[in-house]
Amino acid sequence: MAGKLQTIGFDADDTLWHNERFFVLTQDRFAELLRDYADRDHLADRLIESERRNIGHYGFGVKGFVLSMIETAIEVTDGRVPATVISELMAAGREMLAHPIELLPHAREAVEAVADTHRLILITKGDLLHQERKLAQSGLGDLFDAVEIVSDKQPETYTRIFGTAPGGAGAAMMVGNSMKSDVVPAIEAGAWGVHVPHDLAWALEHAEAPETPRFRSVADLGALPALVAEIG
Repeated sequence: MAGKLQTIGFDADDTLWHNERFFVLTQDRFAELLRDYADRDHLADRLIESERRNIGHYGFGVKGFVLSMIETAIEVTDGRVPATVISELMAAGREMLAHPIELLPHAREAVEAVADTHRLILITKGDLLHQERKLAQSGLGDLFDAVEIVSDKQPETYTRIFGTAPGGAGAAMMVGNSMKSDVVPAIEAGAWGVHVPHDLAWALEHAEAPETPRFRSVADLGALPALVAEIG
């Protein structure tokens, strides 16, 4: 693992495989179930407020999303939400948890291309059991030297994870679709940050691109191996 870059961290959801589109589809179903109580835009605003309040309690992932939908349904109906609606929201959550994994374009090729030359770490946040199941279904698990399923991604998260890797954070790169969770905090910890945009983005993951030589952006994962070779 010669060169200045020795460790590459990968985000999972919407970086290696599809995720956000299932949340969007479920939110559409949520809006349809509650169409008699609130219009779509108002409901979306109330739901994101609930999610923002609840992250500290429920964490990230499907379970917290479902609980936030139920809480929002109770609020917008003044406590009159039918039990059948609650039941359908819970069923929607179970469907999300059971949905097959579909890799994003170039994901396997990109991970395989850098696996032989760099130490790879999957760094993802969310529900432990769900993330473990998705990784197992993805078929990518054997390519990673380590897996970190964390409650949140802050600079200290990357300091801890990359701090035990050869060369520390300065010799590490984080690759992900979220500027807020994958790129900015990794760079603040001293690593490289590579943004791989996804066409769907959760509102709570928005952040501005940092102005630093350690920031890079690629159109898709197909461009990652060349970038890794360029950096070293």
